[in-house]
Amino acid sequence: MAYEFILVERYGDVGVVTLNRPERMNAMTYQMSQEYSDAVAELNEDPSIGAIVVTGAGRPFCAGVDISRFEDNIRERDGEAVARPKPRFNWVEYARAAKPIVVAVNGPCIGAGLTRVLPCDVRIASERATFSIRFVRVGIVPELASTQMLSQIVGLQHALDLSLSGRTIDAREAERIGLVLKTVPHDGLMATAMSLAREYAQIGPECLRETKQLIYANCVEQDIATVMRREGEALARRRGSEEQREAVTAFREKREPKFR
Repeated sequence: MAYEFILVERYGDVGVVTLNRPERMNAMTYQMSQEYSDAVAELNEDPSIGAIVVTGAGRPFCAGVDISRFEDNIRERDGEAVARPKPRFNWVEYARAAKPIVVAVNGPCIGAGLTRVLPCDVRIASERATFSIRFVRVGIVPELASTQMLSQIVGLQHALDLSLSGRTIDAREAERIGLVLKTVPHDGLMATAMSLAREYAQIGPECLRETKQLIYANCVEQDIATVMRREGEALARRRGSEEQREAVTAFREKREPKFR
């Protein structure tokens, strides 16, 4: 599929999605937002791909939404008809059910740039990265389930502080509060992200999918019996599966399993 504002590349069993509008700080238009989702879906549906890396072209990761979208809000409130393309699927639900997604945050990750990576699985930051959920500073509120996910990831106090202030934090602070897994030198960012993605891609895809679903469902579940029931049902589905058969055979043959 051809994209105007997104680059899609394949490196063996890892696919890379790059936000590619650097002259506008990779700010999201309606078209770019849809292309981003479609590109991740393209790689997710490719059986040769085991994990996905997302990053940004140039200095920024993503500076949020393009100012034209804020202008659309004002025109619509003033009574003008504004065309708003309807998303083809729910990005948050899709990302959480997809193959592992590693985000390599190479620079400023602001507003909607941040809310689009919160549903992803692992975030790695360049030492040049900065983060802000600055919606209150532009007169609106957070979106894309970020009021829940940010609280889950960094805790209620940090989520409230960042959301109510719209403050920008650096990569080290983001690592300290758990917003990113680790901060690395800028020149080593993609190598670190690709290494993690390749590690995940070596695991059986069905086992990865079920494990992700369990973690995301159970991290908000208060009833332990429900948590254990879900785990038991998933475990029953995986016992004796082709992936388990391959793992056992590989162990006996003293080799690494090949799930793909």
